[in-house]
Amino acid sequence: MAETKTARVERTLREWAGSGRFAPGEKIPSERALSEELGIGRTALRQALARLVNEGVLEVRNRSSYRVPEAGAARTTAGAATADPLQPWKIYGQRPVYRNRWVTLDLVDVEPPGVPRFEHHVVRLQHVAITAVLDSQDRVLMLWRYRFVPDQWGWELPGGIVDDGEDAATCAVREVEEETGWRPEGVEHVVTYQPMVGMVESPHEVYLARGATQVGQPTDAEEAGRVEWIPLADIPALMAEGKLMGSGTLVALLHILAQRKN
Repeated sequence: MAETKTARVERTLREWAGSGRFAPGEKIPSERALSEELGIGRTALRQALARLVNEGVLEVRNRSSYRVPEAGAARTTAGAATADPLQPWKIYGQRPVYRNRWVTLDLVDVEPPGVPRFEHHVVRLQHVAITAVLDSQDRVLMLWRYRFVPDQWGWELPGGIVDDGEDAATCAVREVEEETGWRPEGVEHVVTYQPMVGMVESPHEVYLARGATQVGQPTDAEEAGRVEWIPLADIPALMAEGKLMGSGTLVALLHILAQRKN
């Protein structure tokens, strides 16, 4: 697996601290200088610095002055029981940048442990429910759709936005019927997750249904695609070919395949 940019920066700073490039107690370069030298954005850099501070690799003084701890200074290890356990970020407020019924963009005033206070972009999307419907022939109900953002055709599970005041399980059943014309015979909750937890808030609820009854044709013209029952045996190949779209589709199908394997 390729090393992420943040992981590379953490590794580099850890090596610098341990190699003697910076003497104990010496101040390391500023965030601006590190950002330019290491080729990383300020927000990601601050997150890397915060983790190194929590591990005791670095220490911070006066909110923005990072140093290598002096010999004999107390060091902490992430996950270890210490008198100063890891703390959540402090949130002082937020201000809107853009809002409509589908998406909002806010700047949130935050202060991670050991990192100077700054404004973090946060995108807030809708609450979503996705359903994998299986039949007695080991097939899953899917839609062949075009998505203009990636400019791609692919297979997706039915799903959509949970309306205000609506139960997510009710939404899951409703979306399957509207998008496929099949009514699931009950749904069971699999998992609730956030697809891009670092910057995007969009709760995704994944459901599983075993069996469905055809009650008509799809009624959601905007979301309608080609409706087919796809054999589960075909899913690994479709995944390898990049023909499965959306994190909800992948999470649900990987869950089903893992259950079958076990």
